[in-house]
Amino acid sequence: MSDAIPIDIVSDVACPWCFIGKRHLEAALAQCDLPVSIRWLPYFLNPDTPPEGEAYRPFLERKFGGAAALEGIWARVRDAGVKTGIDFAFEKIELRANTLAAHRLIERFQQGGDAGASNAANASNELVERLFHAGFCEGRFIGDPAVLADIAAACGEDRDETLAWLQSNANADAVIAQEARLRQLGISGVPFFIFNGRLAVSGAQPPDVLLDALRQSVEPSDD
Repeated sequence: MSDAIPIDIVSDVACPWCFIGKRHLEAALAQCDLPVSIRWLPYFLNPDTPPEGEAYRPFLERKFGGAAALEGIWARVRDAGVKTGIDFAFEKIELRANTLAAHRLIERFQQGGDAGASNAANASNELVERLFHAGFCEGRFIGDPAVLADIAAACGEDRDETLAWLQSNANADAVIAQEARLRQLGISGVPFFIFNGRLAVSGAQPPDVLLDALRQSVEPSDD
């Protein structure tokens, strides 16, 4: 779609607010008929996470100041999730994942994967949805290449071929470099939306805010 409005979403599949932000954007897009093309860009909330993962709740309790503080944060996220149809199940999550492999897989889908470039956008959006749901609603460890291969297979990819690809180092350097460039641009939190390369919105803003930003991004410039 050469006339589609590009929307870049800087996101990490380890971020619950990014899941909510995705749903908010979908609600915004459902209210207009503007053609859009979505691209997912990588961000690492915790780039130091070991490949084998790390105990989830203890890490968050240390980060946020204890069990009571964490429960309060989870309650707010759950309430926001319910409004968008997300049933967060944080209690099911055992390991905090290193998300490099997941970002590599998302980029592979955006380049076409097995499905072909013409279906890349839809395929990558489905993949991201499944990654979020697997991690936050099912408690699956999305740092495991086998789990990622299963999710890719549910999106139509060949599981064995995808697993072999994930176990290589393919496109890892490119994804890491892209994430570093985004940080150099000043992006320090996610989700972060860039509409038409012109207007940026930070955070899981309500659908009306995102819709307004989309419409403003296509208005003629005053220059």
